Amino acid sequence: MSERILMTGNEALAEAAIIAGVDAYFGYPITPQNEITAYMSRRMSEEGRVFVQSESELAAINMVFGASATGKRAMTSSSSPGISLMQEGISYLSGAELPSVVVNVMRGGPGLGNIAPSQGDYFQATRGGGHGDYRTIVLAPNSVQEMADFMSVGFDLADEYRMTVMILADGFLGQMMEPVTLEKKPKRELPPKDWALTGAKNREQNIVRSLWLGEGVLEELNNKLQGKYKQIRQKEVRFE
Repeated sequence: MSERILMTGNEALAEAAIIAGVDAYFGYPITPQNEITAYMSRRMSEEGRVFVQSESELAAINMVFGASATGKRAMTSSSSPGISLMQEGISYLSGAELPSVVVNVMRGGPGLGNIAPSQGDYFQATRGGGHGDYRTIVLAPNSVQEMADFMSVGFDLADEYRMTVMILADGFLGQMMEPVTLEKKPKRELPPKDWALTGAKNREQNIVRSLWLGEGVLEELNNKLQGKYKQIRQKEVRFE
């Protein structure tokens, strides 16, 4: 039986992301998720991986775009006002069909609101949030243990479907402490990332973009995305 460790939800989520194989974390401080950024600043360096405290939430989500385009597992975390600032970038990720994990430890709104726990971002998360006809996969933990468990699930789902997965937590879960078990989960069977920008020579050039100007090309993309979302609803939706 694996050892149980007393951790906050934010710290458990961050360590679980390390275990899940995150290659790069980009984030900007905001209450009540600061512990994730602080924890990753130490642990990513220890693991020889990439940590950047970005100059803003906009910068963070666009750094996620860049890292994901090269086939790396990339994530960011923030709280409600910061997630609002990331919506354009999440829409770009969706238009380019790039996998990513975005953590929202919700606080009160609208506007800057306060720093108290809230669950007011449900519709933003489950209906896309930014411009365009897209969706994200949303995983909503109900305990510190699920804060940890959903990281490996989230990265696998993001890679399988090439889309953004949002971990939708709140200030209660992020700040509270519970005993958790942290263990490496078996990976799903994942498709190869043959779309990634690897920089290799003598290969057909891959293009990662979200701008589609050809006649009917954007319609084809949206039909493809809608088919993907339908498959996810049939195969992945779960209530526990």
